[in-house]
Amino acid sequence: MFIGGWSLTALLLTILKAGIIFFVGRALINFVLTRLTKILEKKSFDPMLESFGLSILKFLLMFVLVVAILQTFGVQTTSLIAVLGAASLAVGLALQGNLSNFASGFMLVVLKPFKVGDYVDAGGHSGVITEIGIFHSTLKTVDNKKILIPNSSITSGSIVNYNAYSERRVDLKIGVSYDADINHVKRSINEVIEANEMILADKPVFVRMGEMGDSSINFTVRVWTYTDNYWDVYFDLMENIKIKLDLEGISIPYPHITVEMKK
Repeated sequence: MFIGGWSLTALLLTILKAGIIFFVGRALINFVLTRLTKILEKKSFDPMLESFGLSILKFLLMFVLVVAILQTFGVQTTSLIAVLGAASLAVGLALQGNLSNFASGFMLVVLKPFKVGDYVDAGGHSGVITEIGIFHSTLKTVDNKKILIPNSSITSGSIVNYNAYSERRVDLKIGVSYDADINHVKRSINEVIEANEMILADKPVFVRMGEMGDSSINFTVRVWTYTDNYWDVYFDLMENIKIKLDLEGISIPYPHITVEMKK
C-alpha cells in the first residue's frame, strides 16, 4: 500500500523517526538552556543580557529542530531556505511591529539604560524591571501588577532610572506662618536632619527660605541619602519636622476663607 509515493511501512517508520527526533531534540534544548542558565547565574552574568540571549538561543535551536524533522520527510534544506527567503519579505511587512520590538530589545541590551531589578519610568508605566525579552520587557508595579511593555515603546520615549546612581537627593518644601522667626525655623529643621542617621553627613544640607507664598513662607529643604533609603528619609523628615515645629510653637498655616455677612 502506497500513500503519496510512500509505502505504509516507510511512512510509519519516518513518522516514528520524526517523533523521536522531536522529543529527544526538545529534551536536549531544555537541558542546554537549563545548564546554560545555571552557569550564567554562577558567573554573576548580567540578568538582562542573559534573558535576552537565552530567548534568541531557544528560538534558533527550535528552528534547527524543525528543519531536522522536515528533512526526515525528504524536504530539502536548500528548498526550505529558499521558501523562507521568499516569504521573509511578506512576513517582515506583516510583523513590522515585532521586528521593531526586536531591534529595540537589542538596543536595550547593548546600551543598558537600565538592568533587571531597577525601578524605572518607561513606556508610560512605573515599576521594577523583572525581564527583558525579545519583543517586550516585563515590569512589576509597586502594587504587584505585571505589565508587559513593547520594547519599541520603551526606546521611543523617555526613560527615568531611579536606581542608576547609588545616591539621591531628597527635596522638601515646608511652609510656616509669617509670624515665625526665620532663624528659629531653620535651626529646628536642621536639628531634625542631624538626628537622622540615614542622611549622608558628607553631602551638603540645604535649608533656606525659598518663597513667600499667599499664606505662608516656604522653606526649601534638600538632603542626600542612599537610593535605597530615599523614601524612608522622605517620610521620616516630613513626620519629624511637623512634630518638631509643633514642639517649638511654630505654626503651619492652612488655607482658610473669611466670610463677612452684611445686612
